[in-house]
Amino acid sequence: MSRPHEIVIVGGGAGGLELATRLGRKYRGSGRVQVTLVDKKRTHIWKPKLHEIAAGSMDTGHHEVDYMAQAHWNHFIFRLGALEAIDRAQKTVELASYLDEDGRAVTPIQHLSYDTLIICIGSMSNDFGTRGVREHALKLETQHDAKVFHSRMVNACIRAHNQIDAIHDRQLHVAIIGAGATGVELAAELHRTTREVVAFGLDRIDTQKDIKVTLIEAADRILPALHPRLSNATEALLTRLGVQVLTSSKVTEVTATDVRLSNGQVIESEMVVWAAGVKAPEFLKDFGGLETNRLNQLVVSNTLQSTRDENIFALGDCAACPCPDEDGGRGGVVPPRAQAAHQQASHMLSQISRRLSGAPLKPYRYRDFGSLVSLGKYSTVGNLMGGVVGKNLMLEGYFAKMMYLSLYKLHELAIHGVIKTIMHTVARAITKQANPTVKLH
Repeated sequence: MSRPHEIVIVGGGAGGLELATRLGRKYRGSGRVQVTLVDKKRTHIWKPKLHEIAAGSMDTGHHEVDYMAQAHWNHFIFRLGALEAIDRAQKTVELASYLDEDGRAVTPIQHLSYDTLIICIGSMSNDFGTRGVREHALKLETQHDAKVFHSRMVNACIRAHNQIDAIHDRQLHVAIIGAGATGVELAAELHRTTREVVAFGLDRIDTQKDIKVTLIEAADRILPALHPRLSNATEALLTRLGVQVLTSSKVTEVTATDVRLSNGQVIESEMVVWAAGVKAPEFLKDFGGLETNRLNQLVVSNTLQSTRDENIFALGDCAACPCPDEDGGRGGVVPPRAQAAHQQASHMLSQISRRLSGAPLKPYRYRDFGSLVSLGKYSTVGNLMGGVVGKNLMLEGYFAKMMYLSLYKLHELAIHGVIKTIMHTVARAITKQANPTVKLH
């Protein structure tokens, strides 16, 4: 019997985890394929949920997916470790040793062989070289980042309540730089959750006067990817909530105490969140001799194959896949969105079948189904493209909220199946009734 075709998927984000799960189920027990998923973390959280973790409106324990358990249940292999090096001639990848919090090795350096390598390690924040961002601003790249912000926010509220001196202007002021989906969603969630934290006995804090959120955007409007009408409606809602919105405001420096703008304005703040722009991880730049662009993304053809090695594929935010602007592309490439990773994972599933049978690969074409932005309990805004509803449709309110929630359910269905998704949904609804509406730790 011939050896199985070895598929190594590096990155357990939305696209990588969905692909590993579906491949494991599809080739279960066939002996034709061995699927290995690699990630430097133990658990998965859907990245569009990070702003909810940061604001304290989501309990991660109810949404985390354990990679080891997922692999066991869905017939693939999980390896813990970060991608360190690649040998394209020998078709092997090297994983760095995984260290615990004390610096002790949990796993050794590992070498995995592959016939097909799929890289989908997502993206990180792009600070565009802005001074002080790395030293003084928090980012929402990982679950850990979101938890750190939430802990600092709760601590700031408790500190302000217990101090002897009056609360000064900089205290309890959060400056969010970047008014795309992440920045806007975080601003709306923070308005609610900070007030709910204060409601649990922190009565020395005046929620109307002391808690401040400023949203800063370099473009001339917030949510520049959406229709201007939706941008304007969202800005009006945030302003009514008390969020200060600054557009056409370029940040030149972040310090330990404030944010400085190109027009000379200084925004004093206790916490700063950078949510402006993304790029692929730095180590991908010319990784293994593969072609990359200025954002460190691996350049791939429309078959998702890297331009310099037909056995290496890339998908999701770390891939620069060609896409005509009329199909929703940005600068001729597929935009970094969760829906793109989901589509590409489905496309790769069929590409693997073609590779195994020796059939020619098919080109991937991005289908833009629109964008939705959650404003927490207050509203949801967005637009659906013609492929969904027959014509482009701008949405606000309850229907938009239901569509937004359905995006996460589609992800859960892909990795859990129908029965488990229903069980998880019911369990969360029940436990929600017995817990605070916001996490306090």
